[in-house]
Amino acid sequence: MPPVTYCTNIHPGETLEEVRRGLMRHAVRVKARLSPDAPFPVGLRLSGPASRELEAADAARRFGDFLAEAGLCVTTVNGFPYGRFHHTPVKEAVYLPDWRDPERAAYTLRLARALAGWLPEGGRGSISTVPVGFRRGFPESDMPTALAVLRRALEALAALRSETGKTIRLAVEAEPGCLVETTPEMVALFERLDPDGAFRDFLTVCYDCCHQALQYEDPAASLAAYEAAGIAVGHVQVSSALHLEGGALSSLSRFVEPVYLHQAVARLGDGSLRRFDDLPEALAARPDDVDSWRVHFHVPVFVAELPECVTTRDFLSGILPRFAPDAPMEVETYTWSVLPEELRMPDVVDSICREIGWVEAARSGAAEG
Repeated sequence: MPPVTYCTNIHPGETLEEVRRGLMRHAVRVKARLSPDAPFPVGLRLSGPASRELEAADAARRFGDFLAEAGLCVTTVNGFPYGRFHHTPVKEAVYLPDWRDPERAAYTLRLARALAGWLPEGGRGSISTVPVGFRRGFPESDMPTALAVLRRALEALAALRSETGKTIRLAVEAEPGCLVETTPEMVALFERLDPDGAFRDFLTVCYDCCHQALQYEDPAASLAAYEAAGIAVGHVQVSSALHLEGGALSSLSRFVEPVYLHQAVARLGDGSLRRFDDLPEALAARPDDVDSWRVHFHVPVFVAELPECVTTRDFLSGILPRFAPDAPMEVETYTWSVLPEELRMPDVVDSICREIGWVEAARSGAAEG
């Protein structure tokens, strides 16, 4: 069973040097606490510009040497946010370029080539990616283009394995507001993208627990659907959303902030769901007959409740023991810079280590709550 790690998208850093400094400042300290005698895996986030830097002569090798010297290793890469991800409004720009744009494939393959160089002989890794694109502004008529670009990327991953002996898998991450939000939509995408199963060695799911909890999915049913469809989970991002009983969403207005989208889902009295692309839209809509709300705002996974609501930590407790033992698992509380003050620990490393400890216990069925 691989050790639980965390995704480095929590740390600001758009260039290779900024990423290196973030790893030295934070990840090395996490490694010293949690894995002092063995290499510590990190879920590495690299931006589009950073991936271009890796193409310079020996740049990827030198970065790999740095990782090894720091006692770090990489098997999962976050290839979802291409552009700047901190300290500037991100919102729906996080999905661009989407899979209609060949640059999304080029970026993914730059990451794949670098990851192949960092993996051991015969190793396997995964790269998470956008679920095709953001639903708004993405007509069905554009889907053939996006599917063609995706297939070319999968063909390139197959060629990369032939060349290097390393298997890099694309891990599609369902996301609220995107063309793929739910488990059934993901199964349908795989059937459309790869109907004959020709690419299943290279096509998997990045299972983000916050995103699936937001859809009010049942953990066992969600994973059973993937198993029945022959879809593997490439890696798991462990995160929690906000859950509010009743319709008084105004009590969550303090979670409105300008950087990230905080999609909201209302479960109505008849069990149907009504979705909003951002929290301000949900606050303005005031729908009737709401039994409960869930809001896409990653909070530390050890937090069970806040003054005005609870979290979806129960979803984590229900699903984490169900993943395959070899599924790479990483905490992904990237909202550190926009969290309400009382949810921040004085040192982000303390929070990361506490989250990883909670996930390790939940994975074995021993976590509190």
